[in-house]
Amino acid sequence: MTPLEFDQHHLWHPYTNVTKPGPTFVVKEAEGVWLTLDDGTRIIDAMSSWWSTIHGHRHPTITKDVHDQLDRLPHVMFGGLTHDPAIELGRRLLDLAPDTMQRIFYCDSGSVSVEVALKMAVQYQVSLGRPARCEFATIRQGYHGDTWKAMSVCDPVTGMHHLFTGALSIQHFVDRPPIAIDADWSDDPARNGLGALEALLTENQDRIAALILEPVVQGTGGMYFYHPEYLNRARALCDAHDIVLIFDEIATGFGRTGQMFATDHTSVQPDILCLGKAITGGTMSFATTMTNEKIAEGIGGGDPGLFMHGPTFMANPLACAAAGASLSLLQRGDWQGQVAAIEAQLRAELAPARALPGVADVRVLGAIGVIEMDHVVSADIAHGHCKEMGVFLRPFGKKIYTMPPFVTSPDELRQITAAMLHLAKVL
Repeated sequence: MTPLEFDQHHLWHPYTNVTKPGPTFVVKEAEGVWLTLDDGTRIIDAMSSWWSTIHGHRHPTITKDVHDQLDRLPHVMFGGLTHDPAIELGRRLLDLAPDTMQRIFYCDSGSVSVEVALKMAVQYQVSLGRPARCEFATIRQGYHGDTWKAMSVCDPVTGMHHLFTGALSIQHFVDRPPIAIDADWSDDPARNGLGALEALLTENQDRIAALILEPVVQGTGGMYFYHPEYLNRARALCDAHDIVLIFDEIATGFGRTGQMFATDHTSVQPDILCLGKAITGGTMSFATTMTNEKIAEGIGGGDPGLFMHGPTFMANPLACAAAGASLSLLQRGDWQGQVAAIEAQLRAELAPARALPGVADVRVLGAIGVIEMDHVVSADIAHGHCKEMGVFLRPFGKKIYTMPPFVTSPDELRQITAAMLHLAKVL
């Protein structure tokens, strides 16, 4: 049995049918934006390996810091112990994050970061003597991860987890913000979506612990970019009802939208901020949940006072070293210039897609480019074109999209956009 045959018979890949495995490539090595397959073919990773490798694969600075850390301290429990990589990473996070985010809880993955945020919100409400506030509000077409509670705040109709609806906690949903990021804002609550949100929060304020949103960019739920003013007004509504505001920036954090955080497109800050994916530059799984003093002190002042969560590999030194190196690269590099150049080139080179049959929309924000079709497209069929195009793209739903590494050159990006246009014609 060849390695690929073994893979297809025994290894379960994400969102795949094991009885009908689609095209799968064996990657032997990666460097920069390029993946080298087992037959020597080189293809561009136009997905940043699910939006994480912002500096490209195997960046020498991150690799060196992880190697050095491996020689000193690969892992130690974080209960009652600490270490330099966790402390140094914390300093860098405070330098970059919104200034009210002063408490840092290290997590294993983005989904766990959301679980931690939801637990923080509930424990905060319980600590204030409001145990009935254990439900959540959110907007439709959102996505917050694949773990159990995180699934409950993903869209139960259009999301990937609708078949679990009967087993999940029932949450409170309003329609996604109707005004797009580049459209004119309307103060009419019936037109901007805030009337429905206010009604929901008012009617259920004694049951809702928090409102959770992906700020500005809805990722896996639809790659939709909405107006930041919605978030400014949502902050005021949460304050009026003493509801915790959670921003899930796992996909958007660390420069992807052209700002360090999507939060920076707004004039407000959340109570809790979830970060992941690009935090280690795609080197390994890691995430963090940050919060303000109000939430931290509220939990600390209640019973039992301890925040009830503690993963075995919390603050793993290798992951902290990788994340610290990645954030250092952001702090001293020109990521703003890189992302701005990618945005301009994506706008110019994806614009012709608007004239293609079957294309419903084309949109770009920062280092995110989307061609939305008027029909569902097949990732398996797209994968069949990857070697020919020299580009790895993984469409989902009706979206053909790219989130390229920030280090992608103009020629490499031109190859990506040409591949996207090709898929828009054949899928």
